[in-house]
Order: sequence, then C-alpha cells, then structure tokens
Amino acid sequence: MRILGIESSCDETGAAVYDDTEGLLSNALYSQIAMHAEYGGVVPELASRDHIKKALPLIEKALQDSGSAPEDIAAVAYTAGPGLVGALMVGAAVARSLAYAWGKPAVPVNHMEGHLLAPMLEERRPEFPFLALLVSGGHTMIIDVSAPGCYRIMGQSVDDAAGEAFDKTAKLLGLPYPGGPLLSKLAEQGVSGRFHFPRPMADSPNLDFSFSGLKTFAANTIREAGDTEQDRADIARAFEEAVTSILALKAGKALKQTRYKRLVVAGGVSANRSIRNGLQALMESLGGEVFYPRPEFCTDNGAMIAYAGMFRFKMGQRADLAVSVRPRWPLDTLEQKYDR
Repeated sequence: MRILGIESSCDETGAAVYDDTEGLLSNALYSQIAMHAEYGGVVPELASRDHIKKALPLIEKALQDSGSAPEDIAAVAYTAGPGLVGALMVGAAVARSLAYAWGKPAVPVNHMEGHLLAPMLEERRPEFPFLALLVSGGHTMIIDVSAPGCYRIMGQSVDDAAGEAFDKTAKLLGLPYPGGPLLSKLAEQGVSGRFHFPRPMADSPNLDFSFSGLKTFAANTIREAGDTEQDRADIARAFEEAVTSILALKAGKALKQTRYKRLVVAGGVSANRSIRNGLQALMESLGGEVFYPRPEFCTDNGAMIAYAGMFRFKMGQRADLAVSVRPRWPLDTLEQKYDR
C-alpha cells in the first residue's frame, strides 16, 4: 500500500511516496530559504505563491522516482496544520483535488505528529512507549507517547520556541537568515565558560520552557561585550549551551516521571550538534537510548507526512470534500488510538 504525502506548512514544499512494506520510495523537497533571506524571515504571501509553483512538479517527481502511477496510490496525505494558513491551503487544495481526480481518499495530517513520527523512517527506530522532545522554530514540547497516536503533552514553551530563540539571537549577532544553523556554526569557535547565561524555569516544578529571557540576556550581553568576532562566538557558545542544558534538564525530569528509557528528539532544531550531544549524554547517564531522524527529516518534508498519513489512513481517517486547514491544531487533540 502506498501513500503520497504533501507538505506545505511554511517555507518548504515537499512530496514523498511511502509504502507500508517497502518503506520510503521517494522524497522530493524544495526550500524557499534563499527567497525569504532577502527579507530576514518568512513572508507568508510569498511562501504561498511559491508553493503553488512548486507543488505539482515535486509531486510528479515523487511519483516518478518511486515508480508509481496514480492507480498505485491508496491515498493522498497532506499537512492540514499547524502552520501558515495560506501555505496550508495550497497543499490542502492540491492534495484534495488530486485525490478527487484519482478517486482516492484524502488524509489530513498534523504537522507535529509528522515530526514526532519522523524517526520511524529510520532503520533504527524506537519501540513504544517513549518520551518525545519536539524542538522546532514554532514549537518546543515534551510528550508522553504511550502508544501510536496516544499523546500527552507534559510541558511546552510558554513564550518563544527554542528555534525562534535561536533565530532571534542570531539576528542580534548580525547573522543572516536563517540564523539558527549559523549561530551553531559560530558557537563552534566560541570559548566555553566566558559567559554564563541563565537557565529559565530550571527550578520550576513543571516541565514548561521559557526562552524569551535568553534572547533578552543575549541582547544585553552583545551590547555590553560583543565587540569582536571572538566575543560574538563566545556569546553564541554560551547561548547554545544554555538551551542545551534546559532541554536536557526538562527531558531528564520527564524521563524520571514516566520511567521511560527511550527518548525521541525531532523537529528542525534536533539537527543541532550541541543539543544532540547533550541529550546523548543524558540518556547514557540514565542507561537509556535516544533516537533522531536523519538531518533531512528534521526539517519539514513530505516523507514524514506520508508516514504519518499511512498511520492515519489505516485508522480510517479521511478528509471530506471541503478544503479546510487548521493553522492551530494542538497535538493532544488528535484522535488517540489507531492501528500500527
């Protein structure tokens, strides 16, 4: 059984074909980073227009690369939310139209569930139950995943997400968009220990995160001591170490509460080397395992939507004929049980 997955929630257009026996057969992706870099961030209207241009060519490529014809596709899955409403509408309209033309069902997919299940695309995959840490530009969440589709949010950011804090701090350091990866590269040249950033909410009894204070602390530090390139590298290093420390601290608390020995880390920021090393050290100290998707599956992509769409299709979920999206779609509001 094969599923065509379409992703268009923000600034990447993706299409992929997943087979439930053969695995991932194709994965075509186009990034709009170069276009948005001129403006220092994502421009929603431009993103939507570019999705319109790129969606069908990428779908054709995904079908061709997988050796699939429309009659081979059991259903068309698409990102229905959360995300930018205009960008979501493009993917939903294309997916729903193709499904109607081909006489196939359409399956709406939650973008965050796609990220959460992305490690399942790897050869080494976690068994259920596990703890998930989703770290992206728009979300930072700790989730108890007791079974496929059974999610309980244990903690989340109360202000900026980790990825958003990375990008904003990078901008303060004078780095171009997208700044997060460039900040991490700069941090590699930094000296550890010269600056010490606070660990917001480290002592709070809950598992929520707060990253906006780190951005403010970075702004003050840059203004007072960020004169040279080495100063900025040292500040980047301190900032990255603070974020890594907070994520590891909160994940460690959640693991102790759930008594799980498996941690899944996904989302765009999960590709960060410092964060991976910190969480790897955490799991080694607890005698557990950590699982990541490969870097190309950390950012938005059609493969994770096709995989999650297969889960939801087998559960019996279908979209009606109306083209609708959910720019805000909390993960814990999804229907809670379905077959593997």
